[in-house]
Amino acid sequence: MPSILSNALYQRYLQREVLAAVMLVLLAFLALFSFFDFVDELRRVGSGTYDIWRAALVVALSLPGLVYELVPIACLIGALYALSTMARHSEITVLRASGMSTAGLLGTLCRAALLLAVLTFLIGEVLVPFTEKLAHEIKANALNRVVAQQGFSSGVWVKDGRSFVNIRRVTTQTFLEGIRIYRFDDRNALVSVTDAASASFDKTVGWRIQEVVRTALAGDRASVERLPEDVWASSVTPNLLAVLMVPPERMSLMNIFSYTRHLAENRQNTDRYVIAMWKKFLYPLSALVMVALALPFGYAHDRVGGVSLKIFTGVMLGIAFYALNGLFSNLGVINAWPPFASAAAPSALFLLAAGAMIWWVERR
Repeated sequence: MPSILSNALYQRYLQREVLAAVMLVLLAFLALFSFFDFVDELRRVGSGTYDIWRAALVVALSLPGLVYELVPIACLIGALYALSTMARHSEITVLRASGMSTAGLLGTLCRAALLLAVLTFLIGEVLVPFTEKLAHEIKANALNRVVAQQGFSSGVWVKDGRSFVNIRRVTTQTFLEGIRIYRFDDRNALVSVTDAASASFDKTVGWRIQEVVRTALAGDRASVERLPEDVWASSVTPNLLAVLMVPPERMSLMNIFSYTRHLAENRQNTDRYVIAMWKKFLYPLSALVMVALALPFGYAHDRVGGVSLKIFTGVMLGIAFYALNGLFSNLGVINAWPPFASAAAPSALFLLAAGAMIWWVERR
């Protein structure tokens, strides 16, 4: 019983030290990146109604997204720092002499990392989609820019059944400006082109479009119809437009799933969004991989350099993980790799490296 009690105390002590170090690193990173983001936003202050307070609000709203991205890297650097400090004070040696095996140490670290992984997942699901969309809206409205553009200077393009829709400006989710609808028949022949100055969403009938000009094509003849107002029946909803305001990696799982289904129904490529969906599940779990990667450094004492060198190593590994995460996502879309493999590859590579390093230090 005393031995079990001692192990429990040792585990709590180790978890407390690692979590404290991770939080310290995370706060330092948040302060650093927030400062850089704020300096970048200052370049836009004075344009339109975008003032310094709106810039500060936009930066503050970006904090949950930063937390989501930085937790795995903070786990690696924080665990490296905590374990290296404990090794320097011979505390790791004491823990092992008291009967705590490598598997026990790893399990203790993983339980602490699992808590952070759950927190990361919840932040990514609940906070990030809302704050990212709100920040984008505040910034776009203050600068008098489109809210959602998807990389085209002509605005947003959406496939809607047999129609292609171009929206010049998405002012809000429920108000659009400059709509053009190209409708095709079953033989892919252009049937009509509809232009509308604006559209507002009505929950009872759908989109009400104003100042409508509809050009109908029949063979070599065309007829033009002008209406002050009309109803546009479309699968393009405010919820779908809300998805376009946030990058796939910052969406909630529900929004990714609904937009992926919309793309699939319209026979469009869904790889980018399916990869993002898998990353939503797997990215928070990379915190467990990072603490496993940090564990071998706790056995090295000062024979592989001091704490500063290990922290530098952690920073380099963190940058490599972040870069690989983006690289494999893009390569997966370009080369049509299986979405799960594209999302899991960076964590799998780092997990293999962690396993190899643990095996190496154990056999010495």
